[in-house]
Amino acid sequence: MENINFNDKNYYFNRELSWLRFNTRVLSQAKDDNLPLLERLKFLAIYGTNLDEFYMIRVAGLNDLFKAGVTGESADRLTPYEQLVAIRTYLHKEKLEVEAQYKEITQNLIAKGVNTANFENLTIEQQKNIENYFLEQIFPVIVPIAVDSTHPFPHLNNLSFALAIKLKDEFSLKYGLIRIPRVLPRFIETLHDTFVPIESVVQNFASTLFPGYEVVSTAAFRVTRNADIAIKEEEADDFMEILEEGLRLRKKGDIVRLEIQKDSDDDLISFLRRHINVDEEDIYRYSIPLNLGALWQLVGQKKFAHLTLPIFNPRILPPLDKNENIFQVIERQDLLHYHPYESFDPVVEFIKKAAKDPDVLAIRMTLYRVGKNSPIVKALAEAADSGKQVTALVELKARFDEENNLIWAKALEDAGAHVIYGIPGLKVHAKIAQVIKKDGNELKSFVHLATGNYNAATARIYTDLSYFTSKKEFNEDATRFFHFLTGFSKQAKLKSLYMSPSQIKPKLIELIENEIKQGKNGYLILKANALVDEDMIKMLYKASCAGVKCDLIIRGICCLRPGIKGVSENINVISIIGKYLEHPRIYYFKHAKPQVYISSADLMPRNLSRRIELMTPIVEPELAEKIKQILQLQLNDNSLSWKLQSDGEYIKKTATNEVVINNHKILEEYANRIYRSTKKETESRVKKLAARLFKES
Repeated sequence: MENINFNDKNYYFNRELSWLRFNTRVLSQAKDDNLPLLERLKFLAIYGTNLDEFYMIRVAGLNDLFKAGVTGESADRLTPYEQLVAIRTYLHKEKLEVEAQYKEITQNLIAKGVNTANFENLTIEQQKNIENYFLEQIFPVIVPIAVDSTHPFPHLNNLSFALAIKLKDEFSLKYGLIRIPRVLPRFIETLHDTFVPIESVVQNFASTLFPGYEVVSTAAFRVTRNADIAIKEEEADDFMEILEEGLRLRKKGDIVRLEIQKDSDDDLISFLRRHINVDEEDIYRYSIPLNLGALWQLVGQKKFAHLTLPIFNPRILPPLDKNENIFQVIERQDLLHYHPYESFDPVVEFIKKAAKDPDVLAIRMTLYRVGKNSPIVKALAEAADSGKQVTALVELKARFDEENNLIWAKALEDAGAHVIYGIPGLKVHAKIAQVIKKDGNELKSFVHLATGNYNAATARIYTDLSYFTSKKEFNEDATRFFHFLTGFSKQAKLKSLYMSPSQIKPKLIELIENEIKQGKNGYLILKANALVDEDMIKMLYKASCAGVKCDLIIRGICCLRPGIKGVSENINVISIIGKYLEHPRIYYFKHAKPQVYISSADLMPRNLSRRIELMTPIVEPELAEKIKQILQLQLNDNSLSWKLQSDGEYIKKTATNEVVINNHKILEEYANRIYRSTKKETESRVKKLAARLFKES
């Protein structure tokens, strides 16, 4: 091991290219003939939304570095310019696959009674119906814009969608735009379940917007801007005010991508490029409708629900199925829930009950992405309004949720809660809630720790772990944690829980080192969304060299290169892509005591060194065993699992002659069977049934 240079660039995959491969795996779901057609279309929508954010943040950031003359290299030794070249090459090639999949899916949907068609391909009856819709619903809100010496080219907000238009009269050519507001639907539904892209409708009636001019040509286009917000916190007297200014500036960031209809008029493209400063390599010409993320409009049609995977109803399982007070249950035993198979309702109920319980004195929470119409935040506001001490850290720097979090922060303040907006220089990503309750002359504390956000909507589509406990040592740490957030402290360390940036990474390194001491008997499983941190990768290489078997379940970015002879032969990396977004962070070490930890922190520099995160040891053998069974089930998955190769490509695992193991389906069935069994079986028999189900899987 001493002779190995763990800094060798050949031992690392590029972060950005690894992310692109993750999105390719998402795109591959759209090609899966085993999935219902609208389910496949859904993955195209997810692919497009993912790519929008990638360009807004990652490509925009690389552009900034390149323009600033930064030549610093990543672990794989690629400069910002080299990364940009590789990204553009990859995406221009993949665009052909995206177009092919859209066309195949929409063509197959016709046989299922769902038709997407341009205006010119509609029947006369449908065209008349669309014309009426245009005059009544589109014409009053559409925005025609002339562009000439007296009409400047307008500002286009991030992700703006518009038509460029070339017009003529008897004297000259004119150019302009037709802005299509976001309040209008992406597809206009007409007779016989036919959906028409709105640009096709507007293009057909464009002459009504410019009376007296003949329309020569039009081109639908969409712009993407740099959406990263740089906030100099040390200069911020009022953090909310400066964040609001940052949100306004986001709309004005440099344009980093132009998407446009394929075979558009060259004059129109020249017209746009005179006013839009974007590199030729960042222009993507599509032969399908722009803005794949808007396909959710079609996917979400309730009348076509049979063309998606069946909706699973999360279950409330023992011991919470008897309508017993949740605080009494937590006081009796610790609880571990695996969402969405087990319902998120108990988490909401935990806060709601606390808000209404006259014996509850205080509620404390961190809020990162809570979503709109959050029942949890409403309960916190009610608790504060009733006189309870409510402390909420609302992380205003949660990317793309800043505006929503600003609204909630102000609402909580108005209700009388003590609201913290974040910690200078650090993003608070920890997921924790604490309730302090008076019981006679005593105070009792209850804490909830999780891997995912307090968001009831995403809890139905993300897999995550929730842990409830009344353990004294964990609650004392929770109190220390919130005191650290609200006050001044130079000793930001906990005793039983682990907090980044000071504790999680050293603890993980210590746990890996302990497995290294076991040599070939060592074993670890790390499940996370991303593995980027170089120190962690080097530790895993050292573990592999020592003979430790390392199973890694990394959904997205993985910069570690497995299968290198003499370096990473003992490391297996898989990625699971399926019905649910894999979101938990779980860390298992065979020879540790305890063996299992759950965390809000991914294995990335930002999580381990630049964020406030929490990692929780699972000390109860029964709960730890449940987590180990989940991990083993996912490692055995041969339906949703992709195996990372040493060249950076991923190969999908297939069942061949084995039993098909789809961990999402199995866990749904597990929850359903336990739920049904509670009607006739005791709690102990339910636990045995659960253990048997996992073993059988």
